[in-house]
Amino acid sequence: MFISKNLAVNEKGHLTIGGIDTLDLAKKYGTPLYVMDEDLIRENCEKFKKSIDDYYEKNGLVCYASKAFSCKEIYRIMKDEGLGVDVVSLGEMYTAVSAGFASEKIYLHGNNKTIEELKFAVEHKIGRIVVDNLNELELLNCIAKDMRSKVDVLIRVKPGIDAHTHDFIRTGQIDSKFGFAIETGEALSAAKLAVELDNINLVGAHCHIGSQILDVDPFVLAADVMIKFISDVKDATGIEMCELNLGGGFGIKYVDKDDPVDYEEYMKAVSIMIQKKCDQYNLNRPFIVIEPGRSLIAPTGITLYTVGARKEIPNIRTYVSVDGGMTDNPRYALYKSEYDAIVASKASEEKNEIVTIAGKCCESGDLIGENMLLQHAETGDILAVCATGAYNYSMASNYNRNLKPAVVMIKDGKSRVIVNRETLEDLVKNDI
Repeated sequence: MFISKNLAVNEKGHLTIGGIDTLDLAKKYGTPLYVMDEDLIRENCEKFKKSIDDYYEKNGLVCYASKAFSCKEIYRIMKDEGLGVDVVSLGEMYTAVSAGFASEKIYLHGNNKTIEELKFAVEHKIGRIVVDNLNELELLNCIAKDMRSKVDVLIRVKPGIDAHTHDFIRTGQIDSKFGFAIETGEALSAAKLAVELDNINLVGAHCHIGSQILDVDPFVLAADVMIKFISDVKDATGIEMCELNLGGGFGIKYVDKDDPVDYEEYMKAVSIMIQKKCDQYNLNRPFIVIEPGRSLIAPTGITLYTVGARKEIPNIRTYVSVDGGMTDNPRYALYKSEYDAIVASKASEEKNEIVTIAGKCCESGDLIGENMLLQHAETGDILAVCATGAYNYSMASNYNRNLKPAVVMIKDGKSRVIVNRETLEDLVKNDI
């Protein structure tokens, strides 16, 4: 009935998440409100870990891609679950370290890392730095030399895989700002340079072919290409890289038409390909890293809004406006991303009208979705938008000087605030 397994209907006909009435949550904490289910987060962590245990003989690490949702509490949960994390900025690194996350299990990504970020990473002994370009590689070597350190790096490779996803979230093809292309020879050149630099230790290769991928085949093909690259690097340098990071991008169910593959099917299929190609090229099986973000966190969350204006334009459309919008969820404005929505007090009722859910910003494109099937929504109703655990809070802004919502975590039928709602004073504290 619902997109995510942690949603249900109680005896009042209200939508619940993790067993808690969403109307009670809206009343207690206000709206807009992000709500996350810790029990489901931990369950998803276990599923990803189990996939490596079962199909790759425990020879790997699950790294949570924290750009999906970053705050101190989520790093504490990942630490508790035994995961690594990948970070893409100084802010994410600092947050993870501040939360007590083990630096050796942090992977630093980014296509244009700053000197400040690289110095922080070396100083705090961040476990892996995923190098994206030659300038960065040489800069990192100089920084490491000055700090009397040697840094473990992965080379980010563009394997040239068409992941069959939105153009804006395809990152494995040759025309991408990320990484070194195999086809042009620049990936092999980067590996050769890394081997020559005194303060760089080349331990592996990384790729990420895209996001919201609902098929297994692109991941299998990426594994094929990447093992061949490891072999080519060994032939050219004599160094056999011991680690292969296949990134993330595993798809989820946002709407009924989405049909994602079970998590374990990815690792099962990829493991077979890795073993086959390692045998072919006479290589040791590399330590595998995967980086789920959206697939781990998105299905665990919802966003609650209060319905304001309702505007019916005859023979055109009906607008249902909410007290949030592109400031707390910009994904429709960016990607035309589809969502499922529910009127929380009418969750047991059939959806009977087509509406456009509009935000409150002074932008015509400030929409949560168009032509969405919904129960009849009136002013004052609580509206839940599903599967918003990823890329909502993390992409939130203060456009129009709107305040960012609070984040509430559900565990064992109880709720707690993990990120405070912004105040007006928060909004102006950096103004001069």
